[in-house]
Amino acid sequence: MANLNYNHLYYFWMILKKGSVTKAAEALCLTPQTVTGQIRVLENSLKGSLFKRVGRTLEPTELGELVFRYADKMFSLSYEMLDLLNYQKDDNIRFEVGIAAALSKALTSRVLLSVLPSDGSMHLACYEATHESLMERLRAHKLDMILSDCAGESLKYPEILSKQLGESGTAFFSAETYSKPFPDCLEQGKLLIPSRSTSLGQQLVRWFDEKNLNVSVLGEFDDAAMMKAFGFFKQGIFVAPSIYKQDILAHGMTLLGETNDIKEVYHVMFAERMIQHPAVKRLLGTDFSELFAGNDVKVQQL
Repeated sequence: MANLNYNHLYYFWMILKKGSVTKAAEALCLTPQTVTGQIRVLENSLKGSLFKRVGRTLEPTELGELVFRYADKMFSLSYEMLDLLNYQKDDNIRFEVGIAAALSKALTSRVLLSVLPSDGSMHLACYEATHESLMERLRAHKLDMILSDCAGESLKYPEILSKQLGESGTAFFSAETYSKPFPDCLEQGKLLIPSRSTSLGQQLVRWFDEKNLNVSVLGEFDDAAMMKAFGFFKQGIFVAPSIYKQDILAHGMTLLGETNDIKEVYHVMFAERMIQHPAVKRLLGTDFSELFAGNDVKVQQL
């Protein structure tokens, strides 16, 4: 065991993290044959098989599961060390944040601006994608934090912590007016709604069914800003957090109605190792109640 090759151990760890030899080889910039050969060397060193073939997939043996548990602790700690060194090594701290595409851009901007120091000592890098993609990047140590509306996902991973920042009811807007009262008026126009892969989109579909509304959906959007743009171009009824109704009304739109039965809930998620990141610490200590109550001055001035 004194001759254990930690590069080979890392290759083994990567295979299980990525799910296959091919994907691990791609991440390591090696050929699958090279990775397979190094795993054989590791198995000889450990005097046992690390994998067993089940159908077309490789699964860890009992020895493999034992080795992986220790390897996972080792390499997770090494990534944690690199993260800590990266944001402490110079005066310009990098803060990489993932933002779920379905979330309101104005509100997420205000959340992030509230934790950035005014002296320019922090470099913010934002990445927008689906919640699933962002969670994968967060767990792979490629993001420091994500803002999303799917906090339940974090419960699957004990190394990921989450905190609810706030919530807002949902309002319906249109460039047109309709004869029926809300919510029956939603049956009279085409709807623009968030994608059903989002929490808000799923809530809307359930709410339509509960209210026995026979609605016609013109389009579904992963990007909230794109959905709102279609609405501004008079292409249908669209939804937005109620806290932004004054801004949307200022663009000439009509408020058809609003409900607290459908809520956009904002959560911040981060790896436990990032709890000492200065921006994360500042965010966790910030009170966003005024922002989510619709009383934030900067948002009202947009």
